[in-house]
Amino acid sequence: MELVVGASEATMKALLGKLGNLLAQEYALIRGVRGDIQYISDEMASIHAFLTNLSSSGNDDGHDAQTKDWMKQVRDIAYDMEDCVDDFAHRLRHDPRGDGCLVEVYRALYEIYTCRPRRDIAAKLAELKNRAQQVGERRLRYGVVLNPMPPQREARNGATQVGNQTTGENQVAGRRLITVKEPIGVARAIEKLEAWMKSRSHNNRGVLAIHGFGGGGKSTIAAALYRKHGQKFDCRAWVTMPQKFDDRAVLRSILSQVMLPATASGGGDRRRRGGSRHAKIETMSQEQLIKGLKNHLQNKSYILVVDDVRSAEAWQTIRQYLPDEEGSRVVVTTRFEAVAGECILDRQKDMLHHVDRLSDEDAKRLFQESVSESMTSSDKMLGQAHIDVSREILDLCKGLPVAIVTIAGLVACKPQAFEKQCAKICVSLPPVSVDCHTPEGMTRILNYCYNSLLPADLKTCSLYLSVFPKDSRISRKRLTRRWIAEGFISEEHGQSMKERAETNFNLLIRRNILKPVDHSSDGKVKTCQVHDMILEYIMSKSSEENFITVVGGHWLMRTPSNKVRRLSIHSSDVKHAKETMDRMNLSHVRSVTVFGSLNQLPFMSLKLGIVQVLDLEGCKGFKKQHVKDIFKMLLLKYLNLRGTDINSIPSKIGKLRYLETLDIRDTNVQKLPDAIVQLERLTSILGGNTMAQVTLKLPAEATKKPLRTLHILSGIEITGEPTSVNDFHGYTALRKLGIHKLQIQEGTPGFKALLSSIQYIGGSSLKNLLINDESSGFIDALDSLTSPPRYFHSIQLYGMFIKVPRWIAHLTELKNLTLSVTVLRTDTLELLQKLPRMFCLIFSSWTSSKDLDLVDILEKNKSDSEGQILVKHGGFDCLKLLRLDAPLLPLLVFSERAMGNLERLDMKFNTLEGVFGMDNLASLREVHMTAGEKAGEITKSIVRELEAEAGKYANTPRVVVYELAGRGSRSHTPNDPE
Repeated sequence: MELVVGASEATMKALLGKLGNLLAQEYALIRGVRGDIQYISDEMASIHAFLTNLSSSGNDDGHDAQTKDWMKQVRDIAYDMEDCVDDFAHRLRHDPRGDGCLVEVYRALYEIYTCRPRRDIAAKLAELKNRAQQVGERRLRYGVVLNPMPPQREARNGATQVGNQTTGENQVAGRRLITVKEPIGVARAIEKLEAWMKSRSHNNRGVLAIHGFGGGGKSTIAAALYRKHGQKFDCRAWVTMPQKFDDRAVLRSILSQVMLPATASGGGDRRRRGGSRHAKIETMSQEQLIKGLKNHLQNKSYILVVDDVRSAEAWQTIRQYLPDEEGSRVVVTTRFEAVAGECILDRQKDMLHHVDRLSDEDAKRLFQESVSESMTSSDKMLGQAHIDVSREILDLCKGLPVAIVTIAGLVACKPQAFEKQCAKICVSLPPVSVDCHTPEGMTRILNYCYNSLLPADLKTCSLYLSVFPKDSRISRKRLTRRWIAEGFISEEHGQSMKERAETNFNLLIRRNILKPVDHSSDGKVKTCQVHDMILEYIMSKSSEENFITVVGGHWLMRTPSNKVRRLSIHSSDVKHAKETMDRMNLSHVRSVTVFGSLNQLPFMSLKLGIVQVLDLEGCKGFKKQHVKDIFKMLLLKYLNLRGTDINSIPSKIGKLRYLETLDIRDTNVQKLPDAIVQLERLTSILGGNTMAQVTLKLPAEATKKPLRTLHILSGIEITGEPTSVNDFHGYTALRKLGIHKLQIQEGTPGFKALLSSIQYIGGSSLKNLLINDESSGFIDALDSLTSPPRYFHSIQLYGMFIKVPRWIAHLTELKNLTLSVTVLRTDTLELLQKLPRMFCLIFSSWTSSKDLDLVDILEKNKSDSEGQILVKHGGFDCLKLLRLDAPLLPLLVFSERAMGNLERLDMKFNTLEGVFGMDNLASLREVHMTAGEKAGEITKSIVRELEAEAGKYANTPRVVVYELAGRGSRSHTPNDPE
């Protein structure tokens, strides 16, 4: 079954919903062409049913050319119909309703005023009706028929069941702590290469060339070396080479990375300076880039990873730009042995390493671990945690890690039928005819894995991953919001669209299509990546079926000959991008994504009125005309301007009546216009810039006319000003509220209104709350709530408060709790230890107050706690992560049987008085310690002692020490409520 079936089904499903809505409304136009619309709706419903049956036929080897061509025609006509319906929606308002003479006059004027657009749309509908008739007749005329295969129904039902079973569990399938795992089967290789990496006595730069087949683990080995040793160099950078070599893009990438560590001071200044430098680098000529890189690396040691080099010429070009500095290291990965050989100039200081296939023992271990990680907890409870892989599966994978992990993701979804599944795999993909060490063999494996078990909606979600560039970190929430905006997700089986999107995301994680990279503090996957071989396969399918058109991507794709529907621009070469897009028909583009410069966006070629998704995250170069054009996109559902240099939102945003998500985080936008309240479908407002301490003001109109559909409101400020919004009683759908700046006086009406609001919505819809109380004492007043919110999942409270609301101890659903370090005392831990579901506990110093004020409070807390912070035995049954961030960390003592399930301990400090009883933490896996720039020698000696002692513990946790904040240390800014 080809992936295109899922893409076509998604298109049809969206169209049928719109046609149904159209038929239910009473536009004047419909009275004239209702019959045409009804015919189109019925014909498309029949085609949709046919496509559904086609996807359940179990044809794992794909469909014939006739069927594929017919499906493309169906998809194209569905897109054109959707364009027509959307054009209908925004060109014509509702006709006047009601009775009476005045209404009749209005109705007559309406029909006169809309005569021309109604006639145009009626003509389009008549043409589309004819096309629908022709595509149906063509299927019969050329014999495009479904070959029923009843036995395969079981496979289809199984796929659907995976999407629906234990849906709650699938929504949290990725809830775990991300830990650094050593890659399987390459321990000896890494040990040998580490010795070379540490040997920096040579007079100049050394080069390590790693070569082997794609998916064999080259980048994994390079990443392990980069992660372990990167902080020991003055500068570091990682660059992935595109299939079409662009030396300016590579130079820009390297220069932007090696310049960042030069500002190891305050985080906010670093972010601002980094943004301005990035903008400057984008405008540099090639000569300026070369000069800037050499000047910056001069007299400094550096480590550079150049990943996936495809030609000797490309490497030689890059090599001449790099200064030959003493003790520096360059790691090159390539699939070609000849290219690797060209990288080695001097065998005395350079090294060549070939990545071979895994041994049978390592391959078996990797398969079993991958299956176990992909299983649900219910599967493990049924005794399916250990899978004994067959000899035939090992022969099929031939020791290739990417093949092993892909097959493991397939069988993990039905572990109870493991033997039957393996037998089917071996029949469909006999090892004697499939060599996964060739592109053709790997493609057959990927075809089988995706086509045999993925339901249609997951196929569509998989195809959509081609929007993102190779090696990019994909935000889970960015991806799921985009799926919803594109119409790929619908409410089913009692789940909302958000829940369905979360389920689909976690199902892709379980199948190893998506690989977790980072987790939020609540244990959910925060960012993920797609393996380059899997992404290459997905992109080729997406290009072949005209699902997504990528300009300037890592792989060269043919220019589409028909209409472009979804456009993703990866190129950093503005001239090349424009030349490519000039050859395309962009008048039907509904989704636009740009990575890099805003100058690449072809506004003039787009039909702005039908664009529904616009994602410009990280783009620079906003001009007034750009803003004007964006707010002409009347059907826009998803608008992502995060990290751009836009500084204001115009009142024209009120025209975007279909907008659901507005993301303006990490920008300079500080106020929303009154027109925001006109957006009756808006579900998410994401604002504020934590690093630059910029917050978002809501207009006074937001109190008079609440946004009743809003689910997420993040990054706002509430002050004592008369125009400040502080009453949220009308926000009855609000689930997440992030107040990043609170300055309001106790006893004022605004103070009482906000307190009452939190109590009111906290008793119904609100699940996540963040408050940064700078000076008002509001958090202390939370203790007085007469009806505390019992259903919170996440609470983050920052400020100079000294008392925790007592009702927190009764929040049985609480999973993530962040408190100001000002409440770090033994009695606070006693209050919290009985929380039954708490996964993450953080004490943070994120506040605008001086370190001096915090130290005074911490000294008093230490005195109140008898000179130490004692974690008593018992409780904290689900706690996995404990993080402490303070200028002064008092003596921390863990009793026996304390925090029995804690897996990770993070500490950031300038002064550390000690940690006792770490060996009592039976489940501890990792300890991260960050000594700030103000840390004294005594503190550093304590850190070294802790690092040395950790190896003596029975559980032997991995210890990571950051000696200076800013050199690779974790940011302890608040977790974004989204």
